[in-house]
Amino acid sequence: MKYIFVVNPLAGAGGTEERLRAQIEKLPEKDDCEVYITKAVGDATEFVKKTIAERPGEQLRFIACGGDGTINEVFSAAVGVENVSVSCYPSGSGNDFVKCYGGMEAFADVSKIIRGKAEKIDVLKVGDRYSINVTNFGFDTTVAITVNEDRAKTGHGSKNSYTKGIVRALIHSMKNRCTVKADGEVINPDGDMLLCTVANGQYVGGSFKCAPRAKLDDGLMEVCLAKPISRLRFVKLLTPYTNGEHLDREDLRDVMIYRQAKRVEVEAPEGFAYSLDGEIIYESKFTIEIVPGALNFAAPDKE
Repeated sequence: MKYIFVVNPLAGAGGTEERLRAQIEKLPEKDDCEVYITKAVGDATEFVKKTIAERPGEQLRFIACGGDGTINEVFSAAVGVENVSVSCYPSGSGNDFVKCYGGMEAFADVSKIIRGKAEKIDVLKVGDRYSINVTNFGFDTTVAITVNEDRAKTGHGSKNSYTKGIVRALIHSMKNRCTVKADGEVINPDGDMLLCTVANGQYVGGSFKCAPRAKLDDGLMEVCLAKPISRLRFVKLLTPYTNGEHLDREDLRDVMIYRQAKRVEVEAPEGFAYSLDGEIIYESKFTIEIVPGALNFAAPDKE
């Protein structure tokens, strides 16, 4: 098998390539390892697709080295390709996907990534794009827009960016117009919501356990919609939402709407935005579908 590390040089605080190459040099499999440095947004996807096309049938493992955006680019290009597996060496400011497998520390050892056994996981299909972790909208998207604006200015996001985004959303996004339909059922008939997450993974926004019951291989999406509430009550919601307790709290049953679904349809006014693994997309009508077992993902070996 060939191991191809796809590195986003702008992810996190930098230095990923140097740390990575130092580890690779010590591996018995170092001659089977390749490193590719991305040049721009979207380049990772194009590189992976091109490499797969040029090496048909060869056993390849692409390792995304960056944050959730890099993971999305690399993984999306490998959906449905049987001879290809993917993994990650997380180094970005946003690393929500890997929290399903123990967080960044679990992926710190390249030798364990090399030895990891590939297993099939689901992905979300949103129009002609794929979402590996979470597609969300409403309050969360205002936060994500703020994070992306900071990233555009500095080259990387930060925890301070999330905090600034929350403050901005508290002012502008406490009530959002859109209708959400899960497997044919309109779950918010009044057409209002605070936020909604459609999740494959469990975490979003750097620390929020938005979908505590999510499994990456169960063929279902976790749909969690919060109704509009006061700012005071929102502050009280933050701790249970961060800890993943919001679906089980009696005092939040009037706020949270939860469903598992295979298809979600969203209709909203013009100019509506949603966040697909952190990427902001403006679209007023879109559909999210689960694609079961579409990706061969290798978590780090635990031995």
